[in-house]
Amino acid sequence: MTIIPAINCQNIDDVRERVKVANDLDADWVHIDVSDGRFTFNKSWGDAGAWPKLAGELKVEVHLMVEEPEKEINAWLDAGVKRIIVHLETINDETFSELKRKTSKKKVELMLAVNPETPAENLKPYFGKVSEFQVLAVYPGPSGQKFLPLVADKIKFLRREMPDATIEVDGGINEETARIAKSAGADIVVSASYIFGSADPKRVYEKLKAI
Repeated sequence: MTIIPAINCQNIDDVRERVKVANDLDADWVHIDVSDGRFTFNKSWGDAGAWPKLAGELKVEVHLMVEEPEKEINAWLDAGVKRIIVHLETINDETFSELKRKTSKKKVELMLAVNPETPAENLKPYFGKVSEFQVLAVYPGPSGQKFLPLVADKIKFLRREMPDATIEVDGGINEETARIAKSAGADIVVSASYIFGSADPKRVYEKLKAI
């Protein structure tokens, strides 16, 4: 199981500091949360134009917790991210086709996310069109929320229906909940406050990797 440290901050100084920590962890990937204050009840840093100066060698996935991902995606594609995560709740067939066309052209991975209250069955129309799915284990917004155990059934459903899919779990991840996610069938877990809020992020990151 892959562990990806997540950066969910309100200003560039905090982002810069957490990028430094992520590099010190020798992480391969970093996850950037972008909240618009419309789809979410908070707003986070999301300056795609500044990102190339910050990233270094890290591969980046950006989680667009925004009402209109089709208006945000170009800037992040230009910034050189490797994976873009958009929410099922924010797209229709037309916008999905646009997002898929743009990411495919840039050879960027497209992952579909669902909120805790959204049935995983709602993803079925996109089976075969994408092979990467994120189960959000908290409500979209700030880090530090508690993992909702009900999402384990969603992970199991996706693993059963799409055995070869990549399944990511984001929100409330610590050692205990990472084990729950892995047992249910997750390939990737994303952790923000558990890593960056620790007095020893490297030790916590290594413990998660050991799971």
